[in-house]
Amino acid sequence: MATTTVHRIFNFAAGPAVMPLSVLEEAQRDLLALPGVGMSVLEISHRSKTFEAIIQQAEADVRELAGIPPDYHVLFLQGGASLQFSMVPMNLLPAGATADYVVTGAWGQKAVKEAKKVGTVNVAATTEADNFTRLPAAGEVKLTAGAAYVHYTSNETIHGVEWKTDAVFGDAPVVCDTSSNMFSKPLDISKYALIYAGAQKNLGPSGVTLVIVRDDLLARSPQTLATMLNYNTHTKEKSLYNTPPTFGVYLVGLVMKWIKGLGGLSAIGAINGRKAAKLYAEIDRTGFYRGHAAKECRSNMNVTFRLPSEELEAEFVKQAKAAGLDGLKGHRSVGGLRASIYNAFPEEGVDALVALMREFERTKG
Repeated sequence: MATTTVHRIFNFAAGPAVMPLSVLEEAQRDLLALPGVGMSVLEISHRSKTFEAIIQQAEADVRELAGIPPDYHVLFLQGGASLQFSMVPMNLLPAGATADYVVTGAWGQKAVKEAKKVGTVNVAATTEADNFTRLPAAGEVKLTAGAAYVHYTSNETIHGVEWKTDAVFGDAPVVCDTSSNMFSKPLDISKYALIYAGAQKNLGPSGVTLVIVRDDLLARSPQTLATMLNYNTHTKEKSLYNTPPTFGVYLVGLVMKWIKGLGGLSAIGAINGRKAAKLYAEIDRTGFYRGHAAKECRSNMNVTFRLPSEELEAEFVKQAKAAGLDGLKGHRSVGGLRASIYNAFPEEGVDALVALMREFERTKG
């Protein structure tokens, strides 16, 4: 069989995002037939011993990486974080209770919109008035006494704002959308009642949603809730109530092994911090580039910045794409540029972007 040399560009897209090259190569090798199985992972039954071993190992590695204790369930679901915007209040917000939401960007706004369809929501804090350039100060967060839970988004991909530590909000159970910085740094799971993340940024491909939920919260789910929307359904069946995204779970398992091979969450956190520091240093170097987020709130995953004019921004994106740096155009609601540099994004890609930024400033500044 002839082989074809593939040239890979630097993919700065916000998601689906760059995957580790070694993971793609392993998946490619095993695509026609898993070793010793004689079938592709795309073809095997989710009820087979082979797939049971794949999903069980993926869960074991997730648990090992994050130090997840036995009283938490690890689920591989579908529907993305957007479905969790609905499932969380459907399962955890009883009639007559209130859920608090801390809003620091567009995804927090979407979570509020869906929760309001289910029950009573209190927006405990929002930084919308500042165009989501910062996180709220402690004194700005107005929590509800006896709230069913407090929800926040740990990293906002569109605006490039990130909570640097595990946030604490009073005594209510904390629920967190960690879609864009899950497993990008150490995680203290004990601070959370439930966390969820679409896989397509740091964990694997699109189509898989990782949900980690503490056991005591499952008693809240109403028995009248639709079967597929009830967390109890999936915890009892170990994510195998229906056909799961088998190939996606397989790839998540490979990514977990890749992170373990790097040294775990502390090691990947150090790598991500170094990559982001290089890029922010260039943004701050002369003032030609301007960061969107306040310095103390800047995301290590999604670096958002502007140039002096929209014309220059369009020219920069054009030059970047010609140089093999793709996906740098900012979201339409923020404008400017956005470099998403998730776990698998190579450091040499950051170096290439910094070099382009310097040359662009030299010729256009």
